[in-house]
Amino acid sequence: MTENRSETRDHIVEAFLRHVPFDGWSRTALRAGARDAGYDDSVVLRVFGGSMRDVADHFSDWSDRRMLLELEKLDVQSLKIRQRIHVGVKTRLQLNAPYREAIRRLASFLALPGNTPLATRLAWRTSSAIWYWAGDRSADWNHYTKRGLLASVYTSTILYWLADQVDDRGDYPQTWAFLERRIEDVLRIFGLPKRLKKTFAAGPGMFRLSKG
Repeated sequence: MTENRSETRDHIVEAFLRHVPFDGWSRTALRAGARDAGYDDSVVLRVFGGSMRDVADHFSDWSDRRMLLELEKLDVQSLKIRQRIHVGVKTRLQLNAPYREAIRRLASFLALPGNTPLATRLAWRTSSAIWYWAGDRSADWNHYTKRGLLASVYTSTILYWLADQVDDRGDYPQTWAFLERRIEDVLRIFGLPKRLKKTFAAGPGMFRLSKG
């Protein structure tokens, strides 16, 4: 059975990640990974076009797909919204724990001038995937607000995770505590528009200044 282009990319990227800690987020690492996966340089050029931005994009997509497959095993209806968001981000990071050093190099790559739009788009896409799994189907301003706030939580948690120390059980409890605090902050911010609407609905008398 002949594999499709996406499957070829998956195999190359997975093998490539083992070389990134040593060779950086680079074409050298990409070619080495391709050879490990049984492909020659012509295949790399055909499926990625030699662009490390395309590799970053596909790695993120590959990670999102793996995350969603794992999340589908859960009974999402039994979880509160904050729990769904927490487990979504946590699952994404746990699945990529074996590639933490590669992700550290990726973070440096995305921080380069000119890569900010790509970094923003990838964080947005992951956040959207988590919200969609969590049950959000909003199409109004809530759609953009939720994803923008979660993207902030997601990216800050990645940076914390990269600086965190693994415990004796191979876990990152300090990162998960940080994630919980950030979610709490976002829920507090997200609740502000509702409170403002209630305040405005109370009428102009709420804002009338007393004379004295």
